[in-house]
Amino acid sequence: MQELVRWLLYSDLGKTTFNAALLVFRVLLALELFRVHGLKKFRLENGQHEQVPNPLHLPTALNQSIATLSDTVVPFLIMPGILTRLVVLPTLGVTAIGYFVVHRKDSIEVRDVPYMYTLSLLLLLVLGPGSFSVDHYLFTRFFTP
Repeated sequence: MQELVRWLLYSDLGKTTFNAALLVFRVLLALELFRVHGLKKFRLENGQHEQVPNPLHLPTALNQSIATLSDTVVPFLIMPGILTRLVVLPTLGVTAIGYFVVHRKDSIEVRDVPYMYTLSLLLLLVLGPGSFSVDHYLFTRFFTP
């Protein structure tokens, strides 16, 4: 159990510069995700909300909820680094499905956006949020002797 908590919360790239760069990367990525994709969930176009593709044929409400959560709530958890490795998973799933399923036959220019988000979220999953994060604070405060 302690190893799971360590993997979820602990992240330190060693040098202050690397951790600061990861902080900037995390905040800018999350802001862009919310600004470009999250705000679409609240806007009406032609009197209707955005229709999210459903290639896995999930129940419509579930599909819409996952997409909305991924683009609106998750960015605000990524920015301060709250359970980062865990919260990137739904958004990573949405972007990977967008790349490999929804846009598989589209041009490389169209596929580029979900591809870059998928790679960026994979990076956060592997590296974690860095030492400038709530995760790091929680780990050092409660799980370090």
